[in-house]
Amino acid sequence: MTPAMVGSGESNKPENQYQKGVKHLVENGLHSVPKKYILPPSDRPGTNSEDSNVAKQNLELPIIDYSELLGPRRQQVLQSLANACEGYGFFQLINHGISDDVISSMRDMSGKFFDLPFEEREKYMTTDMSAPVRCGTSFSQTKDSVLCWRDFLKLLCHPLPDFLPHWPASPLDFRKDVATYAEKTRHLFLMLMEAIQESLGIIEGKETEGKDNILRELEDGSQMMVINFYPPCPQPDLTLGMPPHSDYGFLTLLLQDQVEGLQVHFQDQWLTVQPINNAFVVNVGDHLEIYSNGKYKSVLHRVMANSKKNRTSVASLHSLPFNCTVRPSPKLIDQHNPKRYADTNFDTFLAYVTTREPKRKDFLDSRKLTSVSVEEKEIK
Repeated sequence: MTPAMVGSGESNKPENQYQKGVKHLVENGLHSVPKKYILPPSDRPGTNSEDSNVAKQNLELPIIDYSELLGPRRQQVLQSLANACEGYGFFQLINHGISDDVISSMRDMSGKFFDLPFEEREKYMTTDMSAPVRCGTSFSQTKDSVLCWRDFLKLLCHPLPDFLPHWPASPLDFRKDVATYAEKTRHLFLMLMEAIQESLGIIEGKETEGKDNILRELEDGSQMMVINFYPPCPQPDLTLGMPPHSDYGFLTLLLQDQVEGLQVHFQDQWLTVQPINNAFVVNVGDHLEIYSNGKYKSVLHRVMANSKKNRTSVASLHSLPFNCTVRPSPKLIDQHNPKRYADTNFDTFLAYVTTREPKRKDFLDSRKLTSVSVEEKEIK
């Protein structure tokens, strides 16, 4: 996205109390969940038929040790990475090389931003999805028939010189600390994508005609940071922090605090992901499912509300430049494995999500050229 595309700068101030966010509601005294946030009985966590067997145990995601990708066990780790992306769509990444200080500063800034007075946060509230900075609430506050228990700050991050001047100047050192974190996670994403290419059997060679240049495109790709804030909810069984959804990009690197909330849909159950301190929860996005021609799966996930603690997370979403087209890699298409997804781009995605209420994996499903197999349904 070029600077000319980052929006008109109109603030589109909140029209009602709900658009001011759940933190604003909580701060003004709230003892029950307003009707606007109450899900239909069939969609409430733990009450519908799909959720009736919500497991009490946590989901033990595959753990990938990034440091071992750089050593003699690389081939074994690549196989573990392939298994995780194919079988789970998620993994936890440890020993990733981003220092505890950088992570701690990012967590600190996330909390401090949402501790700012409402009038300060309101400066960045807009419904313009192309804005370089967007503070808002719910999932899609203009489209959701039922709002979800989340406030967010979304920041476009790459190229940093284009977007950094638009970022909040307060709290003190916000731009410096968050920019450092953005640069570190972007580098980590590129290294992971190189490993994922290798795990898919896609080998780039300088002399190969018609080679797959996805890594070069990703170097100039889009990055969006989403800082999520979930305040305590007085009736968490009636609502969700985020509804079931998949992410639209290639990979999302999620930094959780130590408060549980993220759940992954795995083997027909919603299972809670146990936070590992300073690890990243990495998940396959819709674009990587398309690019891998369905081999690697983007998987539904959601966020639970809780009645006792604030929960904060930071998601770094990565993909191609906004003006590029995502398509299955030609190296993964042959007569036995035909092309399974239509080419798509960010404009197509934006047009889709701005005209309807987001539901589950609707956008990705709209790009499929073949019916979903039984195996895919079991993984979703």
